[in-house]
Amino acid sequence: MRILLIEDDPELGDGLHHSLAQSGYAVDVARTAQDGRTACGVTRYEMLILDLGLPDADGLELLRELRAQGVVAPVLILTARGGLDDRIAGLDAGGDDYLAKPFALGELEARVRALLRRGSESSPTLMYIGQLTYDATARRAVVAGVDLELTARELAVLEALLRRPRALTSKEQLFESLYTWDSEANLSAVEVYVSRLRKKLEPAGVAIRMFRGLGYRLEVHDAAPAA
Repeated sequence: MRILLIEDDPELGDGLHHSLAQSGYAVDVARTAQDGRTACGVTRYEMLILDLGLPDADGLELLRELRAQGVVAPVLILTARGGLDDRIAGLDAGGDDYLAKPFALGELEARVRALLRRGSESSPTLMYIGQLTYDATARRAVVAGVDLELTARELAVLEALLRRPRALTSKEQLFESLYTWDSEANLSAVEVYVSRLRKKLEPAGVAIRMFRGLGYRLEVHDAAPAA
């Protein structure tokens, strides 16, 4: 899941970035409204977390602008403006949820999960292939009732492939699901995680097939062991 955090406070922004990254999200951080506009223009995000007190523009104006440009990702508003009229204005401007500062980190992460579930209502929560069941809400991959031990990035690769069951997913698309644009990683890192995931999917009778120069696709392995 790719999230854009638009927050000008370096300490708060870095803290939220670290916490959400630990939970397996790829998080880009924008410090200004202009940086947020640019990021939304080049990257598709599953969610935005937006501070209203930005140095170069009012967050509500930025939100209205992004909605007018067709950005449909759910938006969680963060602000010190906690009054009822402020909350109403934020929701009317296109926000999906509103969290007043100061806030508990656990509550923010719970609201993030809730908004991502709501934003993906048109996408399946449970996905199946071979003997594998993947729960996108709980981020669990299960084979015959037993959890597969996957890292956050392995889960990100698996979900990206599962959401395109018949289409090819390019290396670039997988990279976007794994890393933010300030990461020092390169495309070769995708091959590492695909290789690790491929081995862990063998008990489920699932293979990751590579089409050279085009991308990857999940397929049921003909030689899968019986359950």
